[in-house]
Amino acid sequence: MKFTRDDIRRSMTLYAVTDRTWLGARTLAQAVEEVLKGGATFLQLREKELDQAAILAQAKEIQAIAARYHVPFVVNDSVEIALASGADGVHVGQSDLMGRDVRALIGPDKILGITANTVELAVAAERAGADYIGAGAVFGTTTKQNAKNLSLDTLKDICRAVSIPVVAIGGINADNLPRLAGTGAAGAAVVSALFAQSDPGAAARHLRALAGRMVAAHG
Repeated sequence: MKFTRDDIRRSMTLYAVTDRTWLGARTLAQAVEEVLKGGATFLQLREKELDQAAILAQAKEIQAIAARYHVPFVVNDSVEIALASGADGVHVGQSDLMGRDVRALIGPDKILGITANTVELAVAAERAGADYIGAGAVFGTTTKQNAKNLSLDTLKDICRAVSIPVVAIGGINADNLPRLAGTGAAGAAVVSALFAQSDPGAAARHLRALAGRMVAAHG
């Protein structure tokens, strides 16, 4: 499924990033379905603890679920798994870009997300063919080691510096998400605020409403 630039911008509102740490009795696929049913608009598979074969199997299963909900689905870091699973694209960090033209590897129709926490890196990411930028960590994070905090002023500068959508990430929850209003962010990426909740679907509905108001507040 090909998503247009407008589709991608609209899909940033509530960007769900998987984490199996808190799933309990649920499978990841079950939690993903609840989150998408609740209103998540974009989905990233980020599983650092599994081997490549297990991630590929998980990616294929989740791609099928995301397709049913017409939600864009990307795989974190691995171009190879993104392509092999039929994912809609890939999200890469700065270290994954070293010596590689990721846009050339995935082709023109796949979604490319790139992490950038400075204006310079964001501008470079757009030039490298990114469809969107992930910027953070805006409120700190417990899910990514060595993530440096990003001020809301810097987030605002990044949003102004590029023409592609910017999604904020890092420690975002229902309490602090409204603080992103006025930054220009196209949406909020959340991890534990969805997947660590006893009812991920209800959490998604609440966060989707908050994120929608936040985006609308940009005018």
